[in-house]
Amino acid sequence: MTLLQAIILAIIEGITEFLPVSSTGHMIIGSALMGIEKDDFVKLFTVAIQFGTILSVVVLYWKRFFQSIDFYLKLLAGFIPAVIAGLLFKSHIDALLENVFVVGVALFLGGIVFLFIDRWAPGGTEAGPQPITWKRAFTIGTWQCLAMVPGVSHSADTIIGGLTQGLTRKHAAEFSFFLAVPTMFAATVKSIYDYVKDGGAFTSEHFQLFAVGNVVAFVVAIIAIRGFIGFLTKHGFRAFGWYRIAVGGVIIALHFMGVQMQMF
Repeated sequence: MTLLQAIILAIIEGITEFLPVSSTGHMIIGSALMGIEKDDFVKLFTVAIQFGTILSVVVLYWKRFFQSIDFYLKLLAGFIPAVIAGLLFKSHIDALLENVFVVGVALFLGGIVFLFIDRWAPGGTEAGPQPITWKRAFTIGTWQCLAMVPGVSHSADTIIGGLTQGLTRKHAAEFSFFLAVPTMFAATVKSIYDYVKDGGAFTSEHFQLFAVGNVVAFVVAIIAIRGFIGFLTKHGFRAFGWYRIAVGGVIIALHFMGVQMQMF
């Protein structure tokens, strides 16, 4: 993987991580289109540059991360379902990451859901801050488990989970961002651990790719978060639904035309 390819993947990660379009799915597609060589480091890179997007949330909402211990306990309640699901289904998840067709199907079906989700789960209408109860946090965390299928989207699942619990679009999106911090941090640490345990080594070039990738992802994610909150509050999910249907439809069509797009 070249430095330019790493920057492009970081831009994709920064834009899509907090949009309901699946960052993992888009990086798999981007890697396949750029013909990036399939190896363990590339797979690790697509996970490890999430650290930059995690940092963007902490920087933008730093006051919320210092408000109370209860805030962290609620994040823990939302984080537990993903931990359990990850431990139980890791091998199946890794297998899905190898197939771009799975991403296309998930994007397409998710897009159809998005066309109607504003009607099915309109969310709350309270103007002030809405409390995240233990039940709400755990339920939203359970929704997050669906995002382990590439193409489904962590952001989409947790926001929809929040809407089903009566949160407004804004508050559901913000809690989705907060819940992504421990989830992505754990995934990054676990991926690095597995890489080293399996004999992977880090070169100076690898460190350079990590550094540049995380900086780019951090900057782009800050811009994406600020824009997304306003857009979602005003317009809902419908535009994202049509986008997912278009991208997923193209991938599915290419698959049946015999175009093979494999990653990892």
